Amino acid sequence: EKWDGKYSTINQSWRRNWEQISPFLSYPHEIRRVIYTTNAIESLNRSLRKAVKTRGHFPNDQAATKLLYLAIKNLVEKWKRPPKDWTAAMNQFTILFDERIRAVQN
Repeated sequence: EKWDGKYSTINQSWRRNWEQISPFLSYPHEIRRVIYTTNAIESLNRSLRKAVKTRGHFPNDQAATKLLYLAIKNLVEKWKRPPKDWTAAMNQFTILFDERIRAVQN
């Protein structure tokens, strides 16, 4: 209600989708932090948009493809590192979903 005047569309969306949002809020902070900060696809798309945006235009499709290839090649290095705060989140996952984690590990 506090934000209705300024962000009424967002508030309406939250109210319409509350059943899908509220389970996320029941997870411990460590798990929520990993979930909302490690969306790999959005991160990849953002990085590719940034690489393309800095160029302006390309002489042909092959030039754009090469740039995207090099951008992805540079991003692969980041994918080898675990997400920030992963250890704390994994501890919480183990507490909440121990049987599932054991099943995946076996």
